[in-house]
Amino acid sequence: MVNVTFAVPEELHEIMRRHPEIKWSEIARKAMWDYARKLELMERITSESRLSEKDVLELDEKVKAGLRRKYKGVFQGEKQ
Repeated sequence: MVNVTFAVPEELHEIMRRHPEIKWSEIARKAMWDYARKLELMERITSESRLSEKDVLELDEKVKAGLRRKYKGVFQGEKQ
């Protein structure tokens, strides 16, 4: 197994220091595995896609615009 060193914010380090009973390296390892698995899945799903980056960005904007229209006013107390 390879060792990796990385920086954490001071506030997080303080919390970690107060809880030495927790195996922080195991938590970090699990989180990285979870993220890596999601990346692998995304790569498998998109590997045969014929969409260009421009197509994806245009679709992204259309979806966001639709969501904005759908939920406009919902967070201001209005009903849908």
